[in-house]
Order: sequence, then C-alpha cells, then structure tokens
Amino acid sequence: MSPKLKDFLVRWLITTVAVMVAANLGLGIQYEKITELLVASLLLGILNAFLRPLLLLLALPLVILTLGLFILVINAFLLILVGKLVPGFTVGGFWAAFWGALVITVMTLVLNSLTGTGGARVTVQRGRRPPGRRDDDDGPVIDV
Repeated sequence: MSPKLKDFLVRWLITTVAVMVAANLGLGIQYEKITELLVASLLLGILNAFLRPLLLLLALPLVILTLGLFILVINAFLLILVGKLVPGFTVGGFWAAFWGALVITVMTLVLNSLTGTGGARVTVQRGRRPPGRRDDDDGPVIDV
C-alpha cells in the first residue's frame, strides 16, 4: 500500500470516528447505516479540502473580527451541506451542526495528535533550568 493511500485512509477513518462520536452524543446528528456515515465523512473531507479554503477566504474579515470563532460557523455550514447531500445522514439544524462541528474539530485534533497524521501536533516539553538557578527559586517577583 502506498504511503499516500495509507495516509488518506487514516484521515478518513479519523473523520469517520469523529463524526460517529458527534452523532452518538445526541446533538441532533443522525445516520441510519454505517455506509451513510462513511459516505458522509468522505464527503465532509472532500468539502473541507476544496470548498472550506474558498469559504475561509471569502469570510476572512469575519474570521479576523471574531478571532477565528467564525471558522466553527463555516464548519457547521459544511456539516449542514453534507446532511443535505447524503441521504440517511441528517443534521437537525444550525445549532446541532455548530456543536457537532465543534465536537468533530476537537476529536479530529485529538486523534490526529495521537496518530501523528495531519498538521496537528500537540507536544509538551519541559526545558532545562538555566545554570545557577536553584530548585526553590520561583523566579522574580514583581510587586505592584
């Protein structure tokens, strides 16, 4: 199996798991069969790859004004669009799509970090203490 195909399949599986978690939380997202879930997650990935960058560019002033929170609205819109295009996969309105998009975003971030795929990386590093610093030294205190 080629590395690109393997990477694609892992990303698709991660998106499918994230959408399944959002659907099972009772947020108003439902699917009838696993095939609808697989098709919906594939279409969501395709829309995220091709339509989302255009929507982000068009909505850039709102994204900047809301400090990036408008991206969740764009993700919700894409989830609603998937609900309209895939029979058997339903999204129960804007707020269901909004909370579902938030869950899918967080789940995708966590799963990508755990598997090392995608551009998401979460690392925790602890640096060395500077020379001459003691363990009981908490640093400078600024008293105002």
